[in-house]
Amino acid sequence: MNIKHRFKRFMLLLLTMVITPIQVFAYSDYIIASGENIGIELHSNGIIIVGTYEVSGVNPADDANLQNGDKITAINNTEVNSIDEMLEVIDSATDISKLDITYLRGSKELNTTLNLINDENGVYKTGLYVKDSVNGVGTLTFIDPKTKIYGALGHEIVEKTTGQKLEIKDGKIFNSTVTSITPSDERNPGEKNARYDVNDVYGNVKENTSSGIFGVYTDELPDSKLYKVAGYEEIELGKAQLLTVVSGNSVEAFDINILKVSNNADSAKNILFEVTDQNLLDISGGIVQGMSGSPIIQGDNIIGCVTHVVVDDPTKGYGILITSMLEEAEN
Repeated sequence: MNIKHRFKRFMLLLLTMVITPIQVFAYSDYIIASGENIGIELHSNGIIIVGTYEVSGVNPADDANLQNGDKITAINNTEVNSIDEMLEVIDSATDISKLDITYLRGSKELNTTLNLINDENGVYKTGLYVKDSVNGVGTLTFIDPKTKIYGALGHEIVEKTTGQKLEIKDGKIFNSTVTSITPSDERNPGEKNARYDVNDVYGNVKENTSSGIFGVYTDELPDSKLYKVAGYEEIELGKAQLLTVVSGNSVEAFDINILKVSNNADSAKNILFEVTDQNLLDISGGIVQGMSGSPIIQGDNIIGCVTHVVVDDPTKGYGILITSMLEEAEN
């Protein structure tokens, strides 16, 4: 009887072990390493307060306890997701002198009353500067040819005024042409200067995460070389290349040297490298803003992408592991 009881316990243990789920990632072993310059437009999940001002010596926002970074989600119990919707609700209010505001501060929902001020011209003003979208330039890192999921930047997008990660409703990536480069130096990071074609859309944006922005590439897939996805253990110190655009729309490969690699899954600074390509150093002084997302390749492998510049030495930069981006893209 005792042996039979133990046998049942043993069988239960085996069954428990067999049915334990194992996390399996479905991204392709070979992906497109892009390097293409892109324009980015993200729409906020809520209307962000980015500044306040006084009206006739009164600051309505201060009186209502509103501050930079708060996100307005409803006015007079009507949900608002854009500045246009906000203005429509205000225009239709029966009493325009005060508004009931629902807003988020972090994850906490709060309510307040905003008293509008009638200025000397007879115009009611809120005392708020608000924003519902952000635009910028970056680099497309990869496209998975099987799923058409793409990743770009390798880091999150923050709202510049508040310094907070932008919680997004949706967005898009589109054609962008590099017109010039403002070089980096030891005091200031440089940047890519570009013009946009917002109507030439490449894809949507579904996520803004610490590992980059992700979505579905809706344009026709480029006829580009496929690179093998390399894990951390396959990365070697020494020679590598980054793919990026420094003029027009042409993606070029520039030589770099991998100095150090770490396997911290929560970091966007896994790869420390230095630019050794004299041509790139002459053009940009090293890494500049807008290069975030530039794929890093070693031979026929894609190992990561550029994410940060070393501020006091722009010839050096950091990159995130490509596996970290691909894993985040599947979440």
